[in-house]
Amino acid sequence: MKVLFVIQGEGRGHLTQALAMAGMLRRNGHEIAEVLVGKSNFRTLPAFFSDGIKAPVKRFLSPNFLPSPSNRRVALLRSVWHNLFSLPEYMESIRFINRRIKESGADLVVNFYELLTGMAYLFYRQSVPQVCVAHQYLFLHPDFVFPEGKGEAGLFFLRLFTRLTSLGATERLALSFAPMRDVASQKIRVVPPLLRPEVLSCKAESGDYIHGYMLNAGFSKDVMSWHRQNPDTPLHFFWDKADAGDEYRVDDRLTFHKINDSKFLSMLAGCRGYATTAGFESVCEAMYLGKPVLMVPAHIEQDCNACDAVRHGAGIVAEEFDLSRLSEFAGRYVPNTAFRRWVDGCGNAVMAVLEEVVYRRRYTATVPALRYGSYI
Repeated sequence: MKVLFVIQGEGRGHLTQALAMAGMLRRNGHEIAEVLVGKSNFRTLPAFFSDGIKAPVKRFLSPNFLPSPSNRRVALLRSVWHNLFSLPEYMESIRFINRRIKESGADLVVNFYELLTGMAYLFYRQSVPQVCVAHQYLFLHPDFVFPEGKGEAGLFFLRLFTRLTSLGATERLALSFAPMRDVASQKIRVVPPLLRPEVLSCKAESGDYIHGYMLNAGFSKDVMSWHRQNPDTPLHFFWDKADAGDEYRVDDRLTFHKINDSKFLSMLAGCRGYATTAGFESVCEAMYLGKPVLMVPAHIEQDCNACDAVRHGAGIVAEEFDLSRLSEFAGRYVPNTAFRRWVDGCGNAVMAVLEEVVYRRRYTATVPALRYGSYI
């Protein structure tokens, strides 16, 4: 079968999930026809994705959350106004997605949490089945436990946004830290996280440095402040700072690296602990490699990710990058070995759903012809 990917380009997680699924599909004899990636004026497409996807990549303007002036958490009101003023451009992106679905000859669309894919299925009659993939589809699961004190209004809009991304979906693949029941009424299939072979084959070692990733570079102030008080601890942090070089070396104990996935994974495998802004994918990578995690959420979606990760033994949550708490937690951390077994079953679980969706569509397309034949 030929598969078209549409990916929300914000952050790293959806991109690495797409890389993992692309490899999985090819190993099972399928083809990636084309890859559409949402873009904004505030993020660049990392080279590790462009080089690794090995399929034609096309970009389109997509809604995104803007950082606050301090470049730490999301500026919600500013984001709403920015996206409202960009609606005419987003309508053109919806038309573009619709055209590419038709012209690519795809048998299946896999949507990695891109809102405009849902809008394309709402506004146009699409016969190509769509499977949506993200941890966020667990937010629609009746058994999911949300963090306390985050306000019903924020959670309502988070769930609404999640539903809108998956309008027209045949199935929602909810990536989960642990098994949960499927929910047919919500088209939810609970599956393991999509981790790439590079992660699964990494050999974990225990080094002396703390490793980290921050979506918003404003958190670097926390890291530098902690470093001044704890100058003997080696720190290696990765960020997505547009105007930064490959490395910004503060001194021989603190270096900020531009996101480079092979370097990121290598350093994750050898670190003492991992600090992050609570993106689902990198937390899963750290759990798989047995690394304790400090999570500093940057928006409500990451608050939910962090709450879920804590429930499954990944690590602890903080308001800032207080790496002393991570060092203390690392001394009593016990890796979740059941998580590794769960992840190792991902390929079979995901491929079963994708192939079922396509073959079900091909079968039902023949039913009207059978109705009037000799069989009936």
